[in-house]
Amino acid sequence: MNVRRRLIPAAAITAVTALGLGTLTACSGDRAEAANTGRFDVVASFYPMAFLAERIGGDHVHVTSLTSPGQEPHDLEISPQQIASIQESDAVLYLKNLQPSVDDAVAQSPVKTKIDAASLTTLEEHGNEAGGHAAAHDTHQGEEAGAKDPHIWLDPVRYAQVAEGVGKAFEKADPKHAADYRKNTAALVTQLDELNTRFRTGLAHTKTKVFITTHAAFGYLAERYGLTEEAVNGLDPESEPSAARVKDLETMAKADGVSTVFYETLVSDKTAKTIAHDAGLRTDVLDPIEGITAKSRGKDYFSVQEANLKALQQALGAK
Repeated sequence: MNVRRRLIPAAAITAVTALGLGTLTACSGDRAEAANTGRFDVVASFYPMAFLAERIGGDHVHVTSLTSPGQEPHDLEISPQQIASIQESDAVLYLKNLQPSVDDAVAQSPVKTKIDAASLTTLEEHGNEAGGHAAAHDTHQGEEAGAKDPHIWLDPVRYAQVAEGVGKAFEKADPKHAADYRKNTAALVTQLDELNTRFRTGLAHTKTKVFITTHAAFGYLAERYGLTEEAVNGLDPESEPSAARVKDLETMAKADGVSTVFYETLVSDKTAKTIAHDAGLRTDVLDPIEGITAKSRGKDYFSVQEANLKALQQALGAK
């Protein structure tokens, strides 16, 4: 991912520490509030991490997210109040290399339980193209080929692996509620296994295996179900495609029977609509579930994934 690292000065961390708990109390109602709630306080970096913490922790945890609904998580710049919330929390759950400012704050924080979701499963290198037929289109690889793809939550199998790791971390950090964490984790993993089955059977027989997205977020999902994702942009959703890349996509769309250019709710759909218009294709939403907003096709991770499955089935001509 082509992101710029903005290191948090040590002085800022010291200043936040000096403010103490009074700052957190003053921020009552703010998304930075996390500490001293009487429960196991977890700070999550963005929605997929917060969802895991809430489902696994249940009534025993108090979860706050560093990324507000509707905010593009790749662009997050952490605030002094959020630095304080991390320092005063019981645990922080994040995905390393997705949000550099969060990585810096966590690295400099004394919080005892630091849970990096990326360490709980395997990450792969994805460029503008990923999936089951990637070898057939080597010429379409973009400049970001070789970058570690962080979008592991879109693959239900990898997300279940992360859930199991988070559950174990909660058990260790808050042992008096370990039995409940274990039960909640098992229930969540079962639900993710069922989602995986619905994707596998729902996408097993399609007219085409290729789909186009504006943001290369669906590489793991594509690989899991024998599809190929061709992305307009790379792993960074704000990057701009070259004219050659756009021409390649239009040629590939005709050759592979692609009907749809997918865009997402948190990023402009201008590029998707331009390519679709020029190539005679339709557009639709494929949600990377980086946050839930009023525009989301669902109220939580599972309902949005069900909407994603239906969108893919329609675009790929599922039988």
